Amino acid sequence: MGIDARIVKRLPATGETAAFELNIHLQADVDITVLFGSSGSGKTLTLNCLAGFVRPDKGRIVVNEELYFDAETNVNRSPQHRRCGYIFQDHALFPHMSIRDNLLFAAPRNDCRVSELLEAFDLMSLAARKPAQLSGGQKQRAALARIMVSEPRLLLLDEPTRGLDVQLRENFYQLLKQMRERLQIPIILVTHQVDECLQLGDSVCFMDHGRILQTGSQDAVLAKPASVEVARSFGIYNILPAEIVTLDSRGSASLLRVAGQEILGPPLPGHLPGNRGFLCIRESDVTVAAQGEMNRLTLAIVGSSVSSHGIRVQCDHHFFITVSQAQWEQLRGSVHVEVILPSSAIHFIG
Repeated sequence: MGIDARIVKRLPATGETAAFELNIHLQADVDITVLFGSSGSGKTLTLNCLAGFVRPDKGRIVVNEELYFDAETNVNRSPQHRRCGYIFQDHALFPHMSIRDNLLFAAPRNDCRVSELLEAFDLMSLAARKPAQLSGGQKQRAALARIMVSEPRLLLLDEPTRGLDVQLRENFYQLLKQMRERLQIPIILVTHQVDECLQLGDSVCFMDHGRILQTGSQDAVLAKPASVEVARSFGIYNILPAEIVTLDSRGSASLLRVAGQEILGPPLPGHLPGNRGFLCIRESDVTVAAQGEMNRLTLAIVGSSVSSHGIRVQCDHHFFITVSQAQWEQLRGSVHVEVILPSSAIHFIG
């Protein structure tokens, strides 16, 4: 069960846009897979190929062991025969129909099931209203209910929380997690919001310019970004140029030169002394040094700003650390700050 899709789709250049090629091999299990990346990386085009709205030029799409598309044998199931639930950015409810009629359109002659879902999604009191009379969160629940009534084999979501406030986004996250448990089908979610990716993604596919640069479980991708581009896109890492000074003969540690200073790093099998690359560490793993602690790095303070987690201190080399208000009071007026980089939290990108 799951998705195995090899997709090649070429879009010619137009007067406003350059030529584009989507060339990916997407594999997804029965969980939530996030397609993450900047606008224009091919995320929505991937969804449209899976749903059958766009025909690939080459490739093969298999969903839950059913063949949806095969270029060589000219198999191309129509969208209505793919049993695919698709939530667009605008929810795509029929504006002239009531919410109950929207659900009945997806499941004619199934009034009992429709009433059950209206109740489950807290929409019964709104069933006679039309989409224009609903809030963003209510439209979202209606769109999910309409998908549920059709019993999809695949669920596709294209930036479903766009335009929603923080509380409505949190409500949606809970609904989607409940749907995952009830449906037990592959769910593909497109987003460029880091928080949404971290909240929902069991697996992450990082896309850029029509390619998948890295894919894996969320934990694996976050622990070891495959490239500086991937790490920077998440916006949660400090990244510094680094050089390997020495490697422990037993392969248990390394010594790195960073910002003109030496710190202890993790084992680096496959690397050699003198190799250059980048030290990558999550901002949340960096702390202000206390007396006696090892693996210190001294950096110049160049600025600060208030964040939801405290005071975000900017250092030279575009390095950031978040401290409490009390810690900031101790640092205020200082020229430098000493930070601790736990060797186990360091990832070296060669």
